[in-house]
Amino acid sequence: MAAKSKSSPEDILVGGQAVIEGVMMRTPHAYAVAVRRRDGSIEVRKEYVRRLSDIWKPIAWPVIRGFAVMCQSLYLGLRTLNFSFTVASMDADGGENAKKAEAKKGGEVLPVIISMGSAAVVAVLLFILAPLWITTWLKGYFAVVHNWVVFNLVDGLIRVVFFLAYILLISRMEDIRRVFQYHGAEHKVVHTWEAREELTVDNARRKTTLHPRCGTSFLLFVMVVSIIVFSLVKLQAFWAIFLSRVVLIPLISGLSYELIRLSAPRCQRGFFRFVVMPGLALQKITTKEPSDDQLAVAIHALKEALELDSAKVREEQAAA
Repeated sequence: MAAKSKSSPEDILVGGQAVIEGVMMRTPHAYAVAVRRRDGSIEVRKEYVRRLSDIWKPIAWPVIRGFAVMCQSLYLGLRTLNFSFTVASMDADGGENAKKAEAKKGGEVLPVIISMGSAAVVAVLLFILAPLWITTWLKGYFAVVHNWVVFNLVDGLIRVVFFLAYILLISRMEDIRRVFQYHGAEHKVVHTWEAREELTVDNARRKTTLHPRCGTSFLLFVMVVSIIVFSLVKLQAFWAIFLSRVVLIPLISGLSYELIRLSAPRCQRGFFRFVVMPGLALQKITTKEPSDDQLAVAIHALKEALELDSAKVREEQAAA
């Protein structure tokens, strides 16, 4: 399916995520994840995605929608990552557990929710509690840290260092480098769609692996926005400060989402070029040049998602 065949990029905003030996692509009404099997075939799962604003209208409001999108993206990302892991396991054991994996498909909601909870706890401990404890410890040695603005600036810088160290550490793992290649493939294919070009490997190959709406950039926005927001809430007790920072996560993610949403389409102009530059620079670590086979997987995922999205739109139009 050509990129211009049914809808234009102005009509459909697409995004995605790299998974194990594959790519997940998301459209407004659907998603599809494509995984390359050991025999060269491509395993696909695709499903409709219900917009959260259809359940509760206020979720579509600015700032609120950012936290909702983040939660839904995390849930969907873990589901598709779990699917890709299942496919990889099927290849590893020669397909002996394929039926067992298929049987578990319907009961995967609880494990994904548990994974989300575990990831949230680790993130809070590593990127909120640990930097806050270190900064509080530094107050005993440097009087300047007693200043609330300086305190939050130091705390934020430690948080950014932890984040960069984590990215650099995992980037050295061979399996993660493969995921980063698929991450690059996802970005190239999204750029091809947004340029209204036919979804082919040749067209995608010419595109950059960097994209202003990347999740990596979003996390960096979160790090910076958190410094500003935390500075506005002055408390004294350690645990009060910690709890306030956990409570403020929805606000920070919402503001970060609005900022990246505002800057992404204007990333080539003036002030916004400087806003997106740090995120794009960080993507030079989290994305790698993909092979043609990897581009083909990303293209396959996007075509499947667009096809299902178009079917959903036709259903809604018929019902109207």
